[in-house]
Amino acid sequence: MITDTHTHLYSEQFNEDRTAMVQRAKDAGISRFFIPAIDSTYTEKMFALEKEFPNDVFLMMGLHPTSVKENYLEELAKVKALIDQRKFYAIGEIGMDLYWDKSFLTQQQEAFKTQIQWAKEKKMPINIHCRDAFNEVFEVLESEKSDDLRGIFHCFTGTLDQAKQAISYNMKLGIGGVATFKNGKIDKFLNEIDLKHIVLETDAPYLAPTPYRGKRNESAYLTNVVDKLVDIYGISYQEIAEITTQNSKDVFGI
Repeated sequence: MITDTHTHLYSEQFNEDRTAMVQRAKDAGISRFFIPAIDSTYTEKMFALEKEFPNDVFLMMGLHPTSVKENYLEELAKVKALIDQRKFYAIGEIGMDLYWDKSFLTQQQEAFKTQIQWAKEKKMPINIHCRDAFNEVFEVLESEKSDDLRGIFHCFTGTLDQAKQAISYNMKLGIGGVATFKNGKIDKFLNEIDLKHIVLETDAPYLAPTPYRGKRNESAYLTNVVDKLVDIYGISYQEIAEITTQNSKDVFGI
């Protein structure tokens, strides 16, 4: 059994073949799908997804950093209301993104820190989005580090030193299609990271692995990532699947 710890199954890109796409993934051995939140405009789609695939889909809740705009306090209030009302498996995806827009840096920091504090209060893991913001993310994590802090550093694309720093905050590294890219870089040092710190993800419909790079990603393509990790770690496909799925169970508690 393989776990996709980060997939946007509610994306409009799956509207034409969502059920068939999920079945392709299940046929390939992927049977657990963890769904990150973005903002309140996607909430109803997430609940519909959970209703359609009740045994396979596990929802997170949070405010994505690129959705931290003028109304971010209103959005955060919606997140808090939902996590107080019902079960979610993580707070995410949360974090910082300075690639597209740096004008809400302070608000992104505040939203990130606030949601980490909610996660710790509720004994929930976090799912971190970090783009062009490693120093800023680590600064917040350093200020919030504790035994109650745990989660996944989604789509990890940093250096070996940054990987070790992320792990020091009780984070697993979310590894997906980037590990298969010729210029992805992380494949050069992943074998120096114990597999106990790794979970698998697609970030579908984004970041499709080789040989599908540039096309729509889907959870079935996670098998290509496992194949790459077999090459990197020199152990069997089954061992990669078992260890990374157990790691995901350790994070999410299921």
